[in-house]
Amino acid sequence: MGKIVSIHSFRGGTGKSNTTANLAAQAALQGRRVGVVDTDIQSPGIHVLFGLDENSMGHTLNEYLHGQCTIQDVAHPVGGDTLSGQGCKQLIGKTIWLIPSSIKIAEISRVVKEGYDVNLLNKGLNSLLKELKLDYLFIDTHPGLNEETLLSIAISDTLIIILRPDQQDLQGTAVTVDIARSLDVPNLFLMVNKALVRYDFAQMREAIQNTYNAPVAGILPLNEDIVDMGSADLFSLRYPDHPWSQALRRVAAAIFAA
Repeated sequence: MGKIVSIHSFRGGTGKSNTTANLAAQAALQGRRVGVVDTDIQSPGIHVLFGLDENSMGHTLNEYLHGQCTIQDVAHPVGGDTLSGQGCKQLIGKTIWLIPSSIKIAEISRVVKEGYDVNLLNKGLNSLLKELKLDYLFIDTHPGLNEETLLSIAISDTLIIILRPDQQDLQGTAVTVDIARSLDVPNLFLMVNKALVRYDFAQMREAIQNTYNAPVAGILPLNEDIVDMGSADLFSLRYPDHPWSQALRRVAAAIFAA
């Protein structure tokens, strides 16, 4: 049975979707069978990083949650020859599926108003692992703490909590770590993103690990190159030697070793 890896943050704007997409791509490059689920249903966007738009996505997670299709119907293979970005093109021939959420206003509004059956979502995730014979299923979660997110985290084998070196993130992460421990998530890692390059990363790693009593899998530097790309490609594949990409691969290595 494959492993579920949830990528979470207490606040938005931490680079969670970008990190999830790049970690999943790194796993696929190594020959793993990979699935990526966008459960940030209220503000979906990870499909953009794989070069997909509304017309090319087909069925969405929303339709599955509303009983309109099976979860397998939503799984969109992204390793085909239609990938356009220089980085994404490296996934051609690789075994990776994206389970996107709808970007239609009506569908998003329905979720906000009615919510959804989390048990059905979790059932679907386990079905994907089995039916697609996945090695890893990466979940891009909705930021913050709510019932849906907590129940998804609870079934995870590995949880990556992303934080920025910011006081609001630091305090919120403390709450998230405590809750993750109460849910008995087997493997918990922290990842610092958007750290100024002038910081002492070794000192930062030691301070954060001591504060939360949890390992820091990687510290990723803040840089204009990712901002300039504007989510148009997978950065770690396009620029594999960049310091950000090197740090991300260290996070991937921690996941694979867990």
